[in-house]
Amino acid sequence: MSELQREVSELEKKSATAARLFDIRRIIGGLFTVYGIIVTVAGITASDADLKKAVGVNINLWTGLGMLALGLFFLVWLRLRPTAPPPPPTG
Repeated sequence: MSELQREVSELEKKSATAARLFDIRRIIGGLFTVYGIIVTVAGITASDADLKKAVGVNINLWTGLGMLALGLFFLVWLRLRPTAPPPPPTG
């Protein structure tokens, strides 16, 4: 292999790694999971006054659990169906 071919191959590997690292499913899943945990904890520690404002519904708890489920769904989806590597160059 020539030096140029090695450099191109190395750049392609780095590009594929960056594409997997910045996959939108990882970003969305991570953010929803973190915010879901925060909102769920806020729902668990809600006071009676907070529940009275929401007509007896612990909206923070339910919203947090929903966000947590959605975030975990995205992360599991990423794990089960990872980004395919780019096809090798023809030429």
